[in-house]
Amino acid sequence: MKQIQEQERNLTMLMDYYELTMANGYFVKGFKDKYVVFDMFYRNNPDNGGFVVCAGLEQLIEYVQNMHFTKADIEFLRSKHQFDEGFLEYLKDFKFRGTIEAVPEGTIVYPYTPLVKVTAPVVDAQMIETMLLLTINFQSLIATKACRITRAAGDALVMEFGARRAHGADAAILGARAAYIGGAGATATLLTDELYGVKAVGTMAHSWVQFFDNEFEAFKAYAQIYPDSCTLLIDTYDILNSGAVNAIRVAKEVLEPMGKRLKGVRIDSGDLAYFSKKLRKILDANGLNDCQIVVSNSVDEYLIQSLNEQGAKIDSYGVGERLITSKSDPVFGGVYKLAAVQREDGTYEPKIKISENVEKITNPGRKTLWRIYSRETGYGYADLITFEDEVIDGDTPFEFVDPIKPWKKLAFENVDVKKLHEVIFKDGELVYEKPSLNEIRDYVKYQLNNTVYEEEQRFHNPHRHYVDLSKKLFEKRSEMLNEKRDVKQDS
Repeated sequence: MKQIQEQERNLTMLMDYYELTMANGYFVKGFKDKYVVFDMFYRNNPDNGGFVVCAGLEQLIEYVQNMHFTKADIEFLRSKHQFDEGFLEYLKDFKFRGTIEAVPEGTIVYPYTPLVKVTAPVVDAQMIETMLLLTINFQSLIATKACRITRAAGDALVMEFGARRAHGADAAILGARAAYIGGAGATATLLTDELYGVKAVGTMAHSWVQFFDNEFEAFKAYAQIYPDSCTLLIDTYDILNSGAVNAIRVAKEVLEPMGKRLKGVRIDSGDLAYFSKKLRKILDANGLNDCQIVVSNSVDEYLIQSLNEQGAKIDSYGVGERLITSKSDPVFGGVYKLAAVQREDGTYEPKIKISENVEKITNPGRKTLWRIYSRETGYGYADLITFEDEVIDGDTPFEFVDPIKPWKKLAFENVDVKKLHEVIFKDGELVYEKPSLNEIRDYVKYQLNNTVYEEEQRFHNPHRHYVDLSKKLFEKRSEMLNEKRDVKQDS
């Protein structure tokens, strides 16, 4: 499997302009070595779902590893006449120096929990913001959508077919990668197969059928060339009266004399439930019980649910634009917020962002993310955010606060606990062993089958996974809000 070589395409300058104006400002004011803490989190699950499948960490790692400013980059920045010459000299030898902690790719996550925590010199922490958000936001969105679609499909294979509707080349390539993490079994995007080993599949378009004098000749030619993997697109002219008839004829006259079987028929239009049931009867009546029925055409989890309710006979789905763009909810609102600034004595001063919108108020300080598991069932029924110096052992009662119902007196006891963050970079050096794509995908499946409640997996009105704060964190947050209650801040 070929690996992406980011050295062939330096993405260091893929950042919002204000990342560099701020970095330049910090440098000029003498703060280039002052450490800060940033948290990346999101506020709402896409499609009003119960959770998100976190993805995109591998591409963030590649970006950070390869961060460097070329001579051309420096000259371009100089031409803007806005950056200090000392700062431009500093960028010539720039290398990320900080520590990054994150939940592993494939982790099931929930709103307001820090997915990535960056502790770094303020210049370093600021400059990685755009790419961090870009890669985690996009791939988490697509992985989550794919997870919803594949759960709706059950045992049927879901294939990602969206490249031609994707928002650019990277979205097509990495969207297919994310879809595979979320549960899709294959992709139509060939480059994703070459780069990541996600199996590329495909047969023919309507143009193949139209090119030949008639449909039978088109099917015959294809079967002769690909006798071991022959799936025929049967809706170019008439699904039942032409396509199915000619597919069966090719199966009997071309493939069976070769000792081969027709693998499948595909329809890309029409009433998918009606035609799939009709086709199943016709194929079975002609001894083609093993011939699969493949459908495409604006498929998503809601249509698949409806098809299942109608008793559709579908073996696999090709899902395009509604997956690769997450069409029903196409924006993943991950944000990157300052949480602490290092003091002169090396300790960290918590920072909070206040907003007129309550949901935009942040949790201050250096924090740890824990998952709380029931010892009886093994399911993760809550996440807990604490200060970094707080310790939970699961056996000793630990007080916490539900921020939605802060008046309730609550404590965890006799539970299993797990820190969700792993150290990715330590003082600028990669210390994390990246899992394979199949390991990430299997991790998603394991959680859905063993640690995530079915009630959280509902598409409609899913159970809200509890995200709680330690008593100490909640009290500090409340104290800081009270101190700043007269301060007006924009969202």
